[in-house]
Amino acid sequence: MDNNFDWFVGDWTSNQRRLRAVFADSHDWYEFPGVHRSWNVLDGAANFDEAMFPTQGFGGVTLRLYDRSTDQWSLYWASSRTGLLELPPVVGRFGDDGRGVFTGPDIHDGKPIQVQYVWSQITASTARWDQAFSADDGTTWETNWIAEFTRTS
Repeated sequence: MDNNFDWFVGDWTSNQRRLRAVFADSHDWYEFPGVHRSWNVLDGAANFDEAMFPTQGFGGVTLRLYDRSTDQWSLYWASSRTGLLELPPVVGRFGDDGRGVFTGPDIHDGKPIQVQYVWSQITASTARWDQAFSADDGTTWETNWIAEFTRTS
């Protein structure tokens, strides 16, 4: 279904939690607020969101593109820190349980890893997003970033 991100259209705030050290068996998290605006284009076959993290001094945009032939979304992230579109995207879909799981290759500290984004707990006014890294090709995952969203409009 090509309108899986319709629920995200609008304005949101978020509570962001990030792990201070990745792949270090750390349990030291820090929190900060986020402000988000999301909109659809191409009749819902594409979705943008702009995220701003005012206390962290950066923001970014996500471009989500739906491929009808594979029934999968490709999610691309660009950060104001670099001004670059991170490639390749994470790719996946929403399951019958309402969770969206998107995975792809990435680099962390110069080493190849897998990254996974999971959208879950989606309601009309709330949602959750988790980011996890895997250094063993997806056998185990370490969640290192969690965002809990609340709709403002």
